[in-house]
Amino acid sequence: MNRFWTLLTYLHSLAGPGVMLLYPLYASVVAIESTSKVDDEQWLAYWILYSFLTLMEMLIQPLLEWIPIWYDLKLGFVAWLVLPQFRGAAFIYEKFVREKLINKYGGGPRQAKGKSKFVDYVATNKGEQEAY
Repeated sequence: MNRFWTLLTYLHSLAGPGVMLLYPLYASVVAIESTSKVDDEQWLAYWILYSFLTLMEMLIQPLLEWIPIWYDLKLGFVAWLVLPQFRGAAFIYEKFVREKLINKYGGGPRQAKGKSKFVDYVATNKGEQEAY
């Protein structure tokens, strides 16, 4: 029985990097090579949300140490973001992040005609890009 728990512990510690990094990296490469834009949006949204989650986790680490099941909760949430059956990353991006961009910048990156204020705000001049 002791070996069984040791095996479960190893599998549990490998599940995080597998679900949070390895599969998303593989799926992102596949999405780049495909002609569909739907999978590109899913994986760009995933990396935005995963980066935000990691940053927030680093900032509130002392508080998270008091929550013994934090890793399991994070693993479940990231699995929901990653799994193609749920498309959680695209859902959260469409419902929350994109809405904040539209409210703040009066448009958003998907504005039909012309550039939006957000794209103007984020984009740099062509000359600046070539200088680097």
